[in-house]
Amino acid sequence: MNGGIPSYNEAVNLCRTGVRAGSAYARQNREGTRLSKSGNRPSAGGRKKRAERKPKSRAVAPTAALERKRAEPAAPARIKQSDGRVLQETRPKPTSLIQSSAPTRVLVAEDREEWKSSVHRYVSLYNQAETEQHPRVLTDYMADLVHGERLSGRLARMRERDLLRGALPAGSETKAELVRVNESASEVSVLLRLHIRRRVEQGGSYYMEERYEYERLWLSAAGRRWDVLQVEPIIAERRPRYGVSSLEWHEESEAPSHDEIYVMPSLPYLNYDLMPPFKNRITGIRYRRDLAAAYADRWWNEGNPSYELFDVNCTNYVSQCIFAGNAPMNYTGKRGSGWWYKGRSKGQEWWSYSWAVSNALTQYLSTARKSGLRAEQVQSADQLQLGDVITYDWTGDGRYQHSTIVTAFDAAGQPLVNANTVASRHRYWDYRDSYAWTKGTRYRFFHIPDLL
Repeated sequence: MNGGIPSYNEAVNLCRTGVRAGSAYARQNREGTRLSKSGNRPSAGGRKKRAERKPKSRAVAPTAALERKRAEPAAPARIKQSDGRVLQETRPKPTSLIQSSAPTRVLVAEDREEWKSSVHRYVSLYNQAETEQHPRVLTDYMADLVHGERLSGRLARMRERDLLRGALPAGSETKAELVRVNESASEVSVLLRLHIRRRVEQGGSYYMEERYEYERLWLSAAGRRWDVLQVEPIIAERRPRYGVSSLEWHEESEAPSHDEIYVMPSLPYLNYDLMPPFKNRITGIRYRRDLAAAYADRWWNEGNPSYELFDVNCTNYVSQCIFAGNAPMNYTGKRGSGWWYKGRSKGQEWWSYSWAVSNALTQYLSTARKSGLRAEQVQSADQLQLGDVITYDWTGDGRYQHSTIVTAFDAAGQPLVNANTVASRHRYWDYRDSYAWTKGTRYRFFHIPDLL
């Protein structure tokens, strides 16, 4: 160096010396972190103290990038030979917990609205078919061929009957109520209560008939569409109130004695003037047909809370109507005789079969008696008056399963009837518009005399 300033060659040598020193220093630091074979391990106390001085880890909120990385599927595991070729590629399998907890398809709000829309469409087409008396619009919409034939037969009977009586459909309105719903991922079954109001024109005049029907629908999901796969009408008129024993019940030919009649007292809401001990006083009482028809129109679609409401309620309802027209009860205290009603006491049913069972009422009205409720069997429906009774044998086997009461007449003088099991008001008497009707259907027409 000259005067303390190094020459070029000296400066290069100094730099090389510094690099070697720095590399040696770094290597020494790395080696210092490892124990040599001859070195001593730190004592347990030292390790413990260092562990105590180690700062605690802090929970750090995951970043968006970290979340994306966690969500990414695991890379496939590759099995290689020594030459580097991949033998197979596998992906990690989900655990059994994930498999068992994987959610199945459930009905969300959109799905529920879709099947309700299909039901709404079905009801709209049902109403159109009722008005036009042709099934095509409805049979094209549903997949149930069996019900399609059943519906076609019913509407054909209606169309033929109305043409013969000179009646024309002047409009129809159908409303539906969801009574019961069962939902699954891909299927829905619903029980519908249909209220049908049908306006009829005949001879320049109009009248309105009403009825309630029950139908069960099965729907199946097809993508975002729900198809109506099956339809089952509930034919309640065919179900008897009791078993075979009540259907085969026969009434005695004469009214029982006064002592036998007095066994069962009346309920508070009954007319005490009609009590059996006063039978001699009420002989010749006038049958109030107007009151019987008014009662029938008041309670045609619901049950009077003063009486027991049965699942098959048609004859119970007709008996109430007759009683409202001032017909006297025939109390016997025996279920197989008389025509009477007390109610339910201590779990026991206190009414006669003739009060609640169509076949038993048919037998009671067919039996001759000198006093009390009785009837004359006539040959045709046009011989009936308000408050008279029709009973129905659907299969022609001699067992009557349904009862109605006359409440109005059409322009041709044919009876219109009310019923309560399948609630009906001012319905044409022959029931050809019912699924219960068959070619074997037989009728009994009972005219109740003006004086009882």
